[in-house]
Amino acid sequence: MIVVLASLVAVPCFRFAAEASTTERVVVNRFTGLAIEGFDPVAYFVDACPERGIEDFEASEAGAVWRFRNEGNRASFVAHPDIYGPQFGGYDPIDVARGVTYAGNPRFWAIAGERLYLFGREDNRDAFAADPARFLREANSRWPVLQQGLAQ
Repeated sequence: MIVVLASLVAVPCFRFAAEASTTERVVVNRFTGLAIEGFDPVAYFVDACPERGIEDFEASEAGAVWRFRNEGNRASFVAHPDIYGPQFGGYDPIDVARGVTYAGNPRFWAIAGERLYLFGREDNRDAFAADPARFLREANSRWPVLQQGLAQ
């Protein structure tokens, strides 16, 4: 019985890992082509929470399809994707600081220095919040080498 329960718990985690591509410059769901699982990147700034975008408001950028809640958010992103898109292509900055690329989860996020960061797990977000300058310094120093290993 314990084995069955453990298997049921592992399935949702594995499903997200299988769907999120970690060989691309921007984390994209390999089945849908959506960046950040269809969440609106501008909503993190405007609404201070993750909100799903809708199919009516989409834009293509960096080889991914981005969804938005409304035309205003879409227009803001199209004008400034470097500001509104997640840093490190949506990879977890704690893992980037460690020298590995692991897809961030749009539900674990933080804004620091007016930039969006996504984390693979809540513990990483909490560690980042305690000392963002240190993790960003380390992640920024490792990102160029990691980025070279990712597909364009």
